[in-house]
Order: sequence, then structure tokens, then C-alpha cells
Amino acid sequence: MSFANKTAIVTGAGKGIGFELCRQLALHGAWVLLNDIDTALADEATNRINAEVPDRCFAMAGDSSDTHFIRQMVDRAVSETGRLDIVMANAGITLFGDFFSYTPEAFHRVMQVNLAGTFFLAQAAAHQMKQQATGGSLLFMSSVTGHQAHKDLAAYGMSKAALEMLAKNLVIELSPFHITVNTVAPGATLTERTQEDEAYQKTWSSITPMGRPATVSDIAAAALFLVGDQARHITGQTIIVDGGWTSISPSP
Repeated sequence: MSFANKTAIVTGAGKGIGFELCRQLALHGAWVLLNDIDTALADEATNRINAEVPDRCFAMAGDSSDTHFIRQMVDRAVSETGRLDIVMANAGITLFGDFFSYTPEAFHRVMQVNLAGTFFLAQAAAHQMKQQATGGSLLFMSSVTGHQAHKDLAAYGMSKAALEMLAKNLVIELSPFHITVNTVAPGATLTERTQEDEAYQKTWSSITPMGRPATVSDIAAAALFLVGDQARHITGQTIIVDGGWTSISPSP
């Protein structure tokens, strides 16, 4: 799998799944714009990748749900490398809350980051890809909570299911320009955040058919396949990477 001479944007990539997406793209030859809202985290992550693969990654810190900043990211990627081939809308937030007391402020923030950020990043990227006339690949980051109900995640799960419908709908809009759009829906995944819970790995290992939660490499492997040349005839699809959990769906 080669991404030589291709340019990618990955949002929410200072750590976790997003970081591994950037790392794998760079290792496979891509130039990568690494975005995170935390400037120090974005710089640190970029330096770690460039230590492995020199001069393949550049940081751009900012709010990926802000439409003005989204346009700046696309412009920066093109100014640095001359093109834009891949966009992975990975940034998202999870705000747990009981349905009966969930606040409008929490609801609108989840929708702004998870939905609006993805929608308008896809729009800006697609304009650039259309102008280049060489096609491209968009990838959205969904979740198993878009397929199975989770307590206190009504708004979050709703936003993730909506992303999968957005990918389906954009097939109509983007296929004439040879732009694919797909979604990955991770299940329980070992990241810096989830491992703050000491019981996380043991709990999810016990209720996942494959006997363990995913690693960030598991998610990245599916994502890179969907934006690679081997998947040029796959669009509007969602790959669930959860070790079989959604087939039986026991609650943690």
C-alpha cells in the first residue's frame, strides 16, 4: 500500500486513532497535515512522526469545526504540497449525559464538532479535489454507537449515525469527480484516553467476541485501505471494526 506523492489532512490527530492514522500515512509515503485543537499536542505528535519519517508531517493547530479554519487547512495543505488527495475527518467529542437532563449547549457542541466539522471539511476538500480533476478520498470516523444504543450517548450516537448517512448521500454528489467517501466505525479501542480507566481493557476483552478491544493500528489498517488505490471502487460504505461486538452487543 503506497501513498507516495499524495497529501492528506487528518483532524483530531494529536493522539489516539488520529495520531496513528497520520503515522501510517506518513510511513507509507504521504505528506500529512496533522490537526489538533491543542497546539502543544499537535506539535509534539508531528515531531514524533517526523522523527520516524523525516519531513512528511506538518502541524496545524485549531478548531476543526470552525469553517474559516477548515478553509485554512485546505489552503495550507495545497500551498505546502501542491495538492490534496485524502481527508480523514477524525475529530470528534463525546459528551455523556442523561437524556432527561441533557443541555442544549452540550447537544449543539457535539453536533458542531462531529457533524458540522465533518460536513464542511468534506465540502472544502471536495472543491479542491474537483478542481484538481484527479479524484480523491474522504473518510469519516463513525462509531459502533451509531449502530447500537449506549446509555447516556443519545446525542453522540445520533451524530455518528448521521455521518454514515452523509457518506452515502455524498456518493451522488462526488462520484462524478472520482471522489470516494467512506466511513469507519470503531468499537472499543485502546487509546491514551480509554486506558485511563483501569478496568477498560479487561471489561471489553470479556464482552468482545475476538477477546480483546481494538488497537489504534486495527482502526488505521481499515482506514488506510478505504483511502487507498485498492478501494477505488468502494464508496458510500461503512466498515465496523469492533471484534464482533455489534453482533452480540453486551453492555459494558
